[in-house]
Amino acid sequence: MKKLVITVALALAACAESSPPPDLGYGANPQLPPPKEDGAIPTLNPATAVGWPDDAAPVAPAGFVVTRYAENLTHPRWLYVLPNGDVLVAESSTTPSEGGGIVGWIRNLVQRRAGAIAENANRITLLRDSDRDGDVDERHVFAEGLNQPFGMVLVGDKIYVGNTDAVVRFTYRTGAIRVTGAGETVLQLPYNEGSNGHWTRNLIANADGSKIYVAVGSVSNAGDDGMEVEQGRAAIWEFNPDGSDARIYASGLRNPVGMGWAPGANTLWVAVNERDMLGDNLVPDYMTSVREGGFYGWPYYYFGDHRDERIDIPANVRLPSPIAPDYALGSHTASLGLTFYTASAFPAQYRGGAFIGQHGSWNRNEPSGYKVIFVPFSNGVPNGPPQDFLTGFLDGRGGARGRPVGVATDQTGALLVADDAGDIVWRVAPAAAATQ
Repeated sequence: MKKLVITVALALAACAESSPPPDLGYGANPQLPPPKEDGAIPTLNPATAVGWPDDAAPVAPAGFVVTRYAENLTHPRWLYVLPNGDVLVAESSTTPSEGGGIVGWIRNLVQRRAGAIAENANRITLLRDSDRDGDVDERHVFAEGLNQPFGMVLVGDKIYVGNTDAVVRFTYRTGAIRVTGAGETVLQLPYNEGSNGHWTRNLIANADGSKIYVAVGSVSNAGDDGMEVEQGRAAIWEFNPDGSDARIYASGLRNPVGMGWAPGANTLWVAVNERDMLGDNLVPDYMTSVREGGFYGWPYYYFGDHRDERIDIPANVRLPSPIAPDYALGSHTASLGLTFYTASAFPAQYRGGAFIGQHGSWNRNEPSGYKVIFVPFSNGVPNGPPQDFLTGFLDGRGGARGRPVGVATDQTGALLVADDAGDIVWRVAPAAAATQ
C-alpha cells in the first residue's frame, strides 16, 4: 500500500498545474492564484541528491570565481564568521519523524531522497584561513555532542549555539579552536520529542549585545496536529544574554530561519519558509522586516489577509490583523539563508543588498529554488527584482548536486555558501581578488 501511494503521488507530480513565470511569485506584490482544492493529492517532486562530480561547481556571474572552501563535511547547514575571521560551520541534519502513519512515512521518504535526512554529526567545525588567501589552512572540531546545532552568535566572551531544544553557551577566547563541555543551557525552547517538525534554531544579537533573538519554526505544515503542539513556535523569541526576560518578539512566521540587520536602517529582517499543499504556486516564501509584536498570519492566513481555510479559527481566539510580508521569494523555494552584504570586495551594486540561500522545492511540479539569489536594497528596503547569483545546483536530470542553505561573508569580502547535500562550503570571490 505504501509503495502504491508514493508511486501515485510522484506520478501525479508530472501532471500538476503548470507553473507561472517565476517573477510572478517574487517581489512586493506577488501573483497569488486560488489555492488547490483541499484534499487533492499533493505534488511530491524532490530533486534526488546526487552529489557533485570532482570537476564541477556552481555557476556565478561573470567576474566571479567559485572554489571549494571546505569539502567532506557532514551536512553543513549554517555559517558564522568570528571577528578574527575564523568560520564556524554547524553540521546537523533532519532526523526521521516518528509516527504519523502513511503521511509520516512519505515525509521521511521524500526527505531522504532530497538528502535532508543524513548522518547527524551534531558538531560545529572551525575553518581558519590564516593568510587570507581564500584557502583553509586549519580545520578543527570546535564543539561536539550537540543536539542538531544551527545558529551561532558571539556576545562578549560567550558563543551561543541554537540547539533544537535549547540555546546553550560556551566561554570563548579569541583564537580558540575548541570549546569544551556540553555548554550552559541559557534558554529552553519549545521541542516535540519524536516529531519536532522545523528544527532549526537560528540566532542573532542586536548591535550592543543586550538582546538575542532566536527563530523557532512550527511543528507542522499548517496546524495539522492542532495548535497545542505549536505553543511558542512559528515565532522569533527575544531574550537577555543570561536567558532572562524571554518573550515572543514576533509570531505567525511558519519557519523563520535566516536573520539579519538591514544596513543603515537598524531593522531586523528574516527569511521565512512558508506552507505547502496549496498548489504549485502557493504560498510564496518571503523575507520581511520584523515588527515588534507583529503577527504574520500562520497558520490562519498567508501573505497578509489571504485565509487558509484548512484550519479553523477557534471562536474564543481573537487574532490581530496579519501583517503582509515585504518581499516574496517564490513558492516552495525553501528560502532559508539570509545575509546582508556589507563588505567592499564585490562591485558596488551588491553592497547593502541581501543574499538568500534557497534550499529547493519538493512540493512543486517544476523545481524552484536550488540556488542563491541576490535582492538589491536601498535605504534599508528592497529595491528591484531578484537576481540569480549562484546556480547550477540541479543537474538537468532530476538530480540535485547540492542544496544551498546558510550564506555568510568571509574576512576578505567573499561570499561563503553552505551546501548540505554536497557536503561542501563554496566560496565566491571577485576574479581579480581570487588571483591575487
